Amino acid sequence: MTMKAFKRYFVIALAGFGLALSAAAQDSSSSAVRRRTSDDRSRAGRTATGGAQVSERMQSRFEEQGVSDADMQWMRVIYRQLDLTKEKNAALYYPEDIIDGDENLFRIIMRLLADNQISAYEYLDGREIFSDQYRIKVREMLDRFQILYSDAKGSTEKNPRFAIDESDVPTNEVLSYYIIERWIVDSRTNTMKTEVEAICPVLHRSGDFGGEAVKYPMFWIRMSDLRPYLATQYVFTDDDNNLPRYTYGDFFSMNMYDGEIYKTRNLRNKSMNQLYTDADDLKRAQDSIQHRLDTYTDKMWVPSREEIIAAREAREALEAQSAAAGDSIAVRQDAAVKENSTRSTRSSRSAKKPSKAKAPKVKKESKPKTSSSSVARSVRRRKG
Repeated sequence: MTMKAFKRYFVIALAGFGLALSAAAQDSSSSAVRRRTSDDRSRAGRTATGGAQVSERMQSRFEEQGVSDADMQWMRVIYRQLDLTKEKNAALYYPEDIIDGDENLFRIIMRLLADNQISAYEYLDGREIFSDQYRIKVREMLDRFQILYSDAKGSTEKNPRFAIDESDVPTNEVLSYYIIERWIVDSRTNTMKTEVEAICPVLHRSGDFGGEAVKYPMFWIRMSDLRPYLATQYVFTDDDNNLPRYTYGDFFSMNMYDGEIYKTRNLRNKSMNQLYTDADDLKRAQDSIQHRLDTYTDKMWVPSREEIIAAREAREALEAQSAAAGDSIAVRQDAAVKENSTRSTRSSRSAKKPSKAKAPKVKKESKPKTSSSSVARSVRRRKG
């Protein structure tokens, strides 16, 4: 066999080996990739009425975001009240009606509850238990708060669904929310994390004869169940910029709300109003708790050399400033003392010396003038 024929056979064999490898790769990829059937698609996601689609993978992603108990170094549970009349919380209240597909937080919650997309739990006045035993029945809740409804199409006993007219949703009466915060120090990163664990809408209703509105907490909803739906709804947070940049999920995860602390988890299960009856004591306690939460991580880090030098220089400057202020005050005090002593000395001297009063001038009586001639004449007469 010539060299030329050997080269030709070698090239043909090499080409055949390459074709065999490519065919094997195609067979393996075709066996690994499978088209999704309609059952898979229905199992992977569900569409809320009028809302965005949330898949099981998206739901599990939000559920796995929390920090496990093994990674917690410190934790405190805080209860807050969000007053929707405050400017920072107005994004949860407006728009009252659905405008261009935008709806407020309470409408989203009621829509998801009516469509049986999320679960709600009883409000137990500080004892929050998120278990099947305390899961509310939506029909009973709607009857309790006198919200008109009708059975939706396709509703069954195991999967009850309800249709609520937009005008029957009491959005104008939900003027506040209760939320449960978890302040957690993650031991892996030594950072403080804030998580909103649950949220409770509160109805403000007045009686038939008016008067002050009474608050009715409706139910608790776990934020992990609600968060995937909130991540698809954008809200306006600033009147200066009409472009919505944040979602409801960002609003809570970034602590963009303004909430007053009304309770902390404690052994006696008492609220702040029960522990502090005086209004000033209550405000000081709330400020103290907030300050501790904000500054807790400051003591977890060892300061650098530059930070130590800067702190020392600032302290020395403050001491020098206070010393200079003290010296000036002492000088002014000494001057004031000397001036007061001088005034007192002058006043004492003036009191000791009697005043020299000038006596009135007395006119001397003028003696009658006698002339020498008359005297001489009288003498002469006596002689003669």
